[in-house]
Amino acid sequence: MGRIARTALRIAPEETSFTRRRFRCDSAAVRERLEEVGRTFVRGYHAALDDAEPQPLAASLAGVAPELRGFAYEGAAMGLTLLDALTPWRRDRLARFLAGPGDAHAYIVHVGAGWALARLPLSPRRLLARLDPVLGWLAFDGYGFHQGFFHWPRAVSAQEVPARLGGYARRAFDQGLGRSLWFVEGADGRRIPATIAAFPAARRGDLWSGVGLACAYAGGMERLAVVELRRAAGEHAPRMAQGAAFAAKARVRAGNPVPHTRLACEVLCGTGDAEAAAAADAALPGATDGPPPGGLREPAEPAFEVWRQRLQDRFSPGGAIA
Repeated sequence: MGRIARTALRIAPEETSFTRRRFRCDSAAVRERLEEVGRTFVRGYHAALDDAEPQPLAASLAGVAPELRGFAYEGAAMGLTLLDALTPWRRDRLARFLAGPGDAHAYIVHVGAGWALARLPLSPRRLLARLDPVLGWLAFDGYGFHQGFFHWPRAVSAQEVPARLGGYARRAFDQGLGRSLWFVEGADGRRIPATIAAFPAARRGDLWSGVGLACAYAGGMERLAVVELRRAAGEHAPRMAQGAAFAAKARVRAGNPVPHTRLACEVLCGTGDAEAAAAADAALPGATDGPPPGGLREPAEPAFEVWRQRLQDRFSPGGAIA
């Protein structure tokens, strides 16, 4: 890619500010924390545009604090996916990154790849074919987050889903849209449930999965507020637990566990972050843990949904972890 093209792809840091995005937030501390997440994402994105080779890119991202490094890897994955799409004679940047230093952050890298769907007219099916058969669905989570974050009046208020998404991709999209609510509503335990309640009932469970993931990965809530949020989720509390377990697994795999992930797992999953991550491992399709609680039969759904349902069963009353 030439210098002009790389410059055209850049995102101004202020684009992720709450003022620019018109997000609501009643806490200055929470706002600063979540804005720092946005700045870190952009930093990783620009690092990939500047040098897409795996080792130099990883060296650049190593300068990010471990707690925030996953967000930088997410941004880098978006940059690599865009570069791959724009250079049809060379489409191996993301794959080589995942095969090397990106492997430890594989969960968040797959999420970041999906941001590219919002920036270029890429084929969702072709992108999915290039990714891990299970984790690849997280790309649609990334797409959903992007739409909620940058276009919340359409994606959240008007509840629009991109017309080119069909079938199960819409559900993975909604998990990412739920994650975006953590930012759009400023991690507010009153506004988030009210926003989700305005959606059709069929979409609410996936939105709550995303909220649980954001609560555990991004953080920003005190324990009592997380307890109240879990209560507000009602029947969807196991969906929140599944999202939290995803977050725990992503952080354990990357070697960057943090107190707020443990706190969220204790409240939402009833166990620590390491145990929640282990549950996510055991629930992966093909794992040797025997039939999942609840008798889920495989598979009419993609393996990713089998995985999610196994975790939801595990964290339901009467499941293996209550």
